[in-house]
Amino acid sequence: MPDIGVEIPARTVVTAEHMLFDAPREQRYLIGNEAVAEAVKRANVDFVVVYPITPQSEVSHLCGDLWARGLIRDYYRGEDELHVMVSAMGAATGGVRVFTATSGPGTMRAMEAISCWPGYRLPLVCAFMGRGVGTPANIQPDSVEIAYLLETGMIIFHVENPQDFFDMTIAAYAIAEQPEVHVPVAVFADGFFVTHSREVVELPPESEVLARYDPAVAPVPAMDMETVPVRMARDCLVIKSNFISYNANASWQQEVWAAQHRARKHINRLMGGSVEVLHPDAEILLVASGSAAAQARVAMQEARRQGLDVGFVKIKVIRPFPEREVVEACKKAKHILIPEFNMNGWLAREVKSRVDNNSRIFAGPRVFAGMTMPPELILDEMHKLVGART
Repeated sequence: MPDIGVEIPARTVVTAEHMLFDAPREQRYLIGNEAVAEAVKRANVDFVVVYPITPQSEVSHLCGDLWARGLIRDYYRGEDELHVMVSAMGAATGGVRVFTATSGPGTMRAMEAISCWPGYRLPLVCAFMGRGVGTPANIQPDSVEIAYLLETGMIIFHVENPQDFFDMTIAAYAIAEQPEVHVPVAVFADGFFVTHSREVVELPPESEVLARYDPAVAPVPAMDMETVPVRMARDCLVIKSNFISYNANASWQQEVWAAQHRARKHINRLMGGSVEVLHPDAEILLVASGSAAAQARVAMQEARRQGLDVGFVKIKVIRPFPEREVVEACKKAKHILIPEFNMNGWLAREVKSRVDNNSRIFAGPRVFAGMTMPPELILDEMHKLVGART
């Protein structure tokens, strides 16, 4: 660690439960990128590797500041996003706690490495700051990246605001590092709407940190000079055309997805469940995640003031998808609207594939490429839908 004459305060090791529920909180006025950097500071991270890309760049710079203060053990900027994610993979394979972050085209460029993380059983945490991808070039908010991450085997959280960004990042390490889980967590925030929106965030004391990561309890040995022979997985998977190879690979993939589902009890313990439900008996239900949940929450409040019987479901965890909770929340609704900040409607497809009587579901409104979604837009669609179906 660099010696730059900065006095580093003594830090006390606490549990994630204490940090999230019991520790005294101080109110700070932060943008989302600052909130996630505060989480990295308290997560006792060993290694941060990043490549700045809008709207993630502030996190890259802030983590560099943490390293300069001696609050993380190693830090560097990669040459590009693929280099970053391969480096993160190497560090996590070596048995250290890793943080990284990217956005939009960076996610696409690094997908080859990102898709390998779950199979390596790496408990690293990556913050994805969602923006448009593809042509024409667009740096504006969009949650389309989640559609590309859904089937990687990662656990995926979708934050509504900067407070979520802090809390879910702390929870992500505690969940990912459970020996029965031990797969990566994507903490996804909609770019600008969360990353650059300044709100009150309640933080535990800076002097409190999580315990160091212990690779000795991992289900896969750390890849270092003390652990021989060096392996990527507990079982040596040989890429050959025979039944044993097929079966070994298939079993390993099944175990990755099973690990995701074993995370549910830890999600319930540290995040209060995968969904938040308000007015579950309502005739009209707004189901949303991320920034769309923030707008849907306001639309619900206004609709109820207008006399409409409207409820709200915020889906906090996208993978493992909370199928039982969503089905239960939707069972009494006559009309279900699913607002999203993307063009392809990935959340609507997720809900439709689980909930019966899909004629109740309106997959929208949807905005994308940086367009905003005022609550009035959701209200208008709600009035039109109810009028057309009554």
